[in-house]
Amino acid sequence: MKATTTPPAIALKSLTKRYGIGDVEHTVIDSIDLVIEKGEFIAIMGPSGCGKTTLLNILGLLDRADDGEYLLDGTSVDTLSSAKRAHIRSDQVGFVFQNFNLVPRLNVIDNVALPLTYKGMRRTKRLKLASKMLATFHLSEREYYMPWQLSGGQTQRVAIARALVNTPSIVLADEPTGNLDSRSSHVIMEELADLHAQGNTIIMVTHNPDLTSYASRVIRMLDGRIDSDTHLRPLKSAAAPKRRLDSNAPEKKAPKKSAKRKASARAKKGGKK
Repeated sequence: MKATTTPPAIALKSLTKRYGIGDVEHTVIDSIDLVIEKGEFIAIMGPSGCGKTTLLNILGLLDRADDGEYLLDGTSVDTLSSAKRAHIRSDQVGFVFQNFNLVPRLNVIDNVALPLTYKGMRRTKRLKLASKMLATFHLSEREYYMPWQLSGGQTQRVAIARALVNTPSIVLADEPTGNLDSRSSHVIMEELADLHAQGNTIIMVTHNPDLTSYASRVIRMLDGRIDSDTHLRPLKSAAAPKRRLDSNAPEKKAPKKSAKRKASARAKKGGKK
């Protein structure tokens, strides 16, 4: 019996993206070949304009390549309809943006529950799931705050909670600490590292070389191509299955006292009277 092989999370073959027409045509992504295995934490670096964010948008199905092939979990996404791509985005991909992109007129819990709205989930259930996710980021007391009432670190944690409420297998982060101070940046990176430890695939675009210490692999881009691809540590052969951040293991019950121990305790109690 042949052993089944698990497809990589993402496989790109000669992926190309161009903008403009004729003399003003510009190739942003230039025939990239890339394989990302499930459970990797990848940091993508490079100068401004090298194609990092464009690549992230294509991976997240927010944009389409002009040439080449993109396989997501072994399935080609090139010919999918807009509705099908939206469905995959909702179920499999979580986005963390540099500018947070919270809806200013919605409070915190409604912002986090927003992705569940697109799945047709009833309001009571989606608010319950959003509340559980916020609790994992220690934001329960901020559920009914408005975005303008939050600090930068709190706002980014809300954005991450929103990205994870659908339990995606892939998290795409575009400069997740770009607008934060060093302390808040550390908190956010620890949250992403925790997600990675639980089996999620993390793909992060950053300009900060210090953040690469959290990654298992660093890809440097230049002029729309991969200039270098460095594995900082090997991928575990059997990565832990992706699970919800709020799925805490059931508490272990204390062992029951034996009949002999109970009798001894009663005798001691009676002797003290």
